[in-house]
Amino acid sequence: MSVTIIIIFITAVVSISAFNNVKLFDQLKLFPAIMGSGKDAYRIASYGLIHADWLHLAVNMYVLYNFGENGTEYMYGAAFGVKGVLYFVLLYVGGMVTSVIPSYEKHKNNFGYTAVGASGAVSAVVFAYILFNPLQIFNFMFIPFDIPAYIFGALYMTISYYLAKQNRGNIGHDAHFFGALFGIMFTILLDKDIAIRFIEILKERWI
Repeated sequence: MSVTIIIIFITAVVSISAFNNVKLFDQLKLFPAIMGSGKDAYRIASYGLIHADWLHLAVNMYVLYNFGENGTEYMYGAAFGVKGVLYFVLLYVGGMVTSVIPSYEKHKNNFGYTAVGASGAVSAVVFAYILFNPLQIFNFMFIPFDIPAYIFGALYMTISYYLAKQNRGNIGHDAHFFGALFGIMFTILLDKDIAIRFIEILKERWI
């Protein structure tokens, strides 16, 4: 069984359990205001195991499945051998933790702010995938044309950064942005040749 499937299974079980268990939900969600005193530090990761509703859970796990098992997890295995499994776990957990550090710092004194969902971790997986396959075509039902992965990545990060600055709504755009950034930087730190290959592929595409 792949690491991706294990993550999806665990996340689904915990999320579904928390849907009908307010106490569990409250114990796991990110809550910077009470964490600022050093209490409940585990929330910096546990928040990614729960989701706001069925749609939130389904979208995150669907994207993780599509870009995880036969995508980034497979490519990490091909690139790093037996260490690929460990690196993939670190990619996911690292993306989950680092993606909310800016929100944590911003809302340490805001008792009205909480956050849930694996979006930051999933973004890390997606952008690691883009590094390996920048010319992969992405298709979306609401966009009537194909988008190469590297263009999607640039648009995604630009829009996420802009919306995070606007600080509107309940969507964690900053987590999307910093999760994506972590996915890129972590993968490059593991092997800088991946970044070199990414650039060479794009140069061949446009020259």
